[in-house]
Amino acid sequence: MSATLSPGPDPGESGIDIGELLALVRRVVTPRVPDPATADDLVQETLTRVLDAGDRVTQGMHGPYAIVTARNLVSSFFKQQETQRRNQHRLAEPAPDEHVDQQLLDGERRAAMATALTHLSDRDRQALVAHEVDGQDTGSLGTQLGMTAGAVAAQLHRARARLRVEYLLALERMEPPTDRCRQVLYALSARDRRRQRELDAARHLLECDLCPKISRPLFERTADSARKDVIEIRRDADIVTARQAVREVASGVGFSRTDATIIATAVSEITRNIVRFAERGELSIEVIEEDGYGVLITARDTGPGIPDVERAMVDGYSTYSGLGLGLPGARRLMDEFEVVSEVGRGTTVTMIKWLKGNAR
Repeated sequence: MSATLSPGPDPGESGIDIGELLALVRRVVTPRVPDPATADDLVQETLTRVLDAGDRVTQGMHGPYAIVTARNLVSSFFKQQETQRRNQHRLAEPAPDEHVDQQLLDGERRAAMATALTHLSDRDRQALVAHEVDGQDTGSLGTQLGMTAGAVAAQLHRARARLRVEYLLALERMEPPTDRCRQVLYALSARDRRRQRELDAARHLLECDLCPKISRPLFERTADSARKDVIEIRRDADIVTARQAVREVASGVGFSRTDATIIATAVSEITRNIVRFAERGELSIEVIEEDGYGVLITARDTGPGIPDVERAMVDGYSTYSGLGLGLPGARRLMDEFEVVSEVGRGTTVTMIKWLKGNAR
């Protein structure tokens, strides 16, 4: 059975303002947990539990329920940390002194990055610094630059691709013999297949002596990235890994911190179902472009399947004989959502979140 890929309902239909709830939970967690990554995980876990509670919480009481849940999670986290501290081995291996060669290598890398930055336009350099260093989201950057959030995300993507190429050239102390070399390398770094075809990049790599050497790390990076974006889901620790991975991908595309947290929360719901009911599955994360950027998430498992998908998509539905818990909540958080399931063979959940202004 399947539920058709379709726009998710307005979160307001559930009576829960997700943005307001996130802000409330952050005010509880952030002052108590200094590590940002841990704080984000606790915020997402709180939001997940509030959504799981659904209609069991009286309308208007989701805020107080979230505060209590957040405090309990923070308390449990610190108790667990204290237990680990008391039981950890008391002997520690002394850290080896940093080798002089490593110091020299680090210096060369810093110099190469400084050189690479000079090859970017002032506009690209300023946008990268504002986004990567200052944490400014694409929406506010777009307002500042007179562009849409999607256009800013595309600009940042191209700037990162150029920066990678220029960094490798500077590190190897090489200068391309032709302007075409740079264009081919930029297209490879950006994974822009259309541009690669226009430049006949495959032929160029056969004819050029320099580009194959520089492009090798770019190809390796593409392969590594693809592997990192497919996560095996078996245990609770994999849920945390999946949350962190999708949050990182979403932030890189240009989603705001709030939207990245919302996407990660939907992922948490789906992967939790895999661990609880299917025991084994995988989650793939992919950046897509169609009149703007988005994140496509696909969760697959070979578990028992869902006997009635339509019923499982109804708020308040819960079963311990198959998947179902959290599906309505996850659907509300995403722009597009599809469930395909066959009893005895498993379930595939496909979700898409578009950058604001690009939602279907």
